[in-house]
Amino acid sequence: MKNWKFQCAGILLALVSNMVSAAPQALDGVAVIVNNGVILQSDIDSALASIRYQNKDNAKLPPTDVLKKQVIDKLILDSLQEQQANAMGIQIDDTRLDQAIENIAKQNKTTVEQLRKNVEAEGITYTQYRSQVKKEMIVSEVRNAQVRHRINIIPQEVEALAKTMEQQSSEAIKYNLGHIQINVDTSNQASKVAAKESADKLVAQLKDGADFSNLAYTYSKGPKALQGGNWGWLSQDEMPTLFADQVAGHHKGDVVGPFLSGIGYHILKIEDVKGQVSVAATEVKSRHILLKTSIILSDQGAKKELNKYLAEIKSGKATFAELAKKYSDDPGSGVNGGELGWQAPEIYVPEFRDMIKKLPIGQISQPFKTVHGWHIVEVEGRRTVDKTDDALKNKAYNVLMRRKFNEEAQAWLKELRASAYIDYVNQDES
Repeated sequence: MKNWKFQCAGILLALVSNMVSAAPQALDGVAVIVNNGVILQSDIDSALASIRYQNKDNAKLPPTDVLKKQVIDKLILDSLQEQQANAMGIQIDDTRLDQAIENIAKQNKTTVEQLRKNVEAEGITYTQYRSQVKKEMIVSEVRNAQVRHRINIIPQEVEALAKTMEQQSSEAIKYNLGHIQINVDTSNQASKVAAKESADKLVAQLKDGADFSNLAYTYSKGPKALQGGNWGWLSQDEMPTLFADQVAGHHKGDVVGPFLSGIGYHILKIEDVKGQVSVAATEVKSRHILLKTSIILSDQGAKKELNKYLAEIKSGKATFAELAKKYSDDPGSGVNGGELGWQAPEIYVPEFRDMIKKLPIGQISQPFKTVHGWHIVEVEGRRTVDKTDDALKNKAYNVLMRRKFNEEAQAWLKELRASAYIDYVNQDES
């Protein structure tokens, strides 16, 4: 069975209506009244025909009266959601519809043209297919709008689930650990202070790029000192509890510590990790000057002003920060000289995102326009940061959202139906 048929939930219930209408028909009639809308007998017949057609090789369908009740229930819920969408003014334009169909084709590793041929080969017109995809998009949008505001996910829930997910995945993770131990007489305060100072200095050297094994050979009093402090590959279950508690949440290259035990201070370096999925992201440090257009300032005028600022910066008459503070219409960054700080480019609108992705460090862009107005921007730096923890929390949040969304969606549909006027015309509603 072709995957394209199931890209939108419920599409097939109406896609083969032409299969029914192709045969001689009795006069169509109203089967169910739903508020101010109706479900026609032909709608029910088309949906039944669709299900039977799609299951023509499967003899496990329920009796017709049971199947018909299921179909009517589905059509009632669809009608109620469409009515909600109309009341909210939700519309899907042709551009969004075309994009959705392109995505369906891509997901099935085919082209839109081939998708069209697949549809028509099943006796369904491409116009019907587009209409049903559009209908499902509208229903999905109204459901999202009505259900999401009913969901409350607190940070503690996300943290707890992320921790559970991390623990489940940590069983397969192994760490290649380096260890430096600085012995200390914990009953002697002066000894503790001196040892802590020594440990802090070693950590500073390591973060500046010093060789870990060399420092371990020189300063460590730990059991692996003569192996350059290397403990080899260990899972958290295999390493000392003291180490296991410290490495949790850390990644390749991290220096952990110093931390104190009953015998002294310890420093760990995670030389490598196996089985851990790391998520790296590029962040950009940038600053900009924004001019918003108005009745007084046209697009051409804004562009001209920004070009004037560019000339002043290049000539040394003014600095970027001075001009941003004086002229930028972005209140958040303007007072800070246009500084936007370290951010992932994806948080910005597309035109701004694309500009800071391609702009060389230290270069100021030519004036360009976004939905916010006209900008010039300078990229001050780029860095790669570990986003593994953020990715895990996002994953946990999405899991919670899916769980709660499905629960709330069912509750919302039940409420929607309970408050609706439904009249079965010559139908057995039992």
